[in-house]
Amino acid sequence: MQQTRVAVVGSANMDLVGSAPALPRPGETLLGSDFVMLPGGKGANQAVAAVRAGASCVFLGAIGSDAFGVTLKARITAAGVDTGQLRVVYGASGVALVMVGAEGENAILVTPGANGTFVGLTEGELHAVREADVLVAQLEVPVETVTEAAVAARDAGTRVILNAAPARQVPADLLAAVDLLVVNETEAQALTGRGRDEPAALLDLVPRAVLTLGAQGAWYVDRDGRSVHVPPVKVEAVDSTAAGDAFTAALAVAWGEGRELVDAVHWAAAAGAACVRRLGASVALPRRVEIDELYAPPA
Repeated sequence: MQQTRVAVVGSANMDLVGSAPALPRPGETLLGSDFVMLPGGKGANQAVAAVRAGASCVFLGAIGSDAFGVTLKARITAAGVDTGQLRVVYGASGVALVMVGAEGENAILVTPGANGTFVGLTEGELHAVREADVLVAQLEVPVETVTEAAVAARDAGTRVILNAAPARQVPADLLAAVDLLVVNETEAQALTGRGRDEPAALLDLVPRAVLTLGAQGAWYVDRDGRSVHVPPVKVEAVDSTAAGDAFTAALAVAWGEGRELVDAVHWAAAAGAACVRRLGASVALPRRVEIDELYAPPA
């Protein structure tokens, strides 16, 4: 089996993660139980997750010149991700403030920092996109950069997976370049005005889509008429922060390896489940053996 080549365009943040018995309400102060500082950002998470799932991966994004940036690059590189094209810009790196409750639910505030400067792809960055089997992108960096990368990928025959997170409107020229859209209920609502009961509404935008529903599993739909519910993989949840990133990356790896898409979604569901068993983002991303242990093929 040929190793999938993945290019990830996205964000890198330092995650400041605190856990507590419950998430605080507006104006409320709670005493937490644990605190960790970990590399994160949806782009960096998905790049690391792709490598752990068995792909080779190049990460395209920007970090700051601060201490967080030094640590981010060192950790991402140590995970086996190609950071040769990663930009370093003067100023602060992106930061995510993550609160985790006892049941694994979370609330996240992201300040973009250097991620917001990532515009105008270089020829080296475009070459990395064109050489990949699959491009994976999210919306924590400027949407014009994501669009530029997606159009370049489409023109080169590289498959494009867009994880349209955080929830926002997506320009038509970006959607036109997307082969597979991955969204949760909130993101689907932002795009279509409809949620979990109408995953097929996403097909007005893209030819294939996955709607993730957390503990209720996921739906795969496409314009060939398939609408398949993929059941959840039951595990004890500790922290769901990076579950979506593990899911999206595993989906890209499996599709690039030639798996049929419904089967790829089942494998991605196992990756998401493996991820929620540990606290944190990048440190919780599962390795291929962990995904295989939880994977149950479609009936």
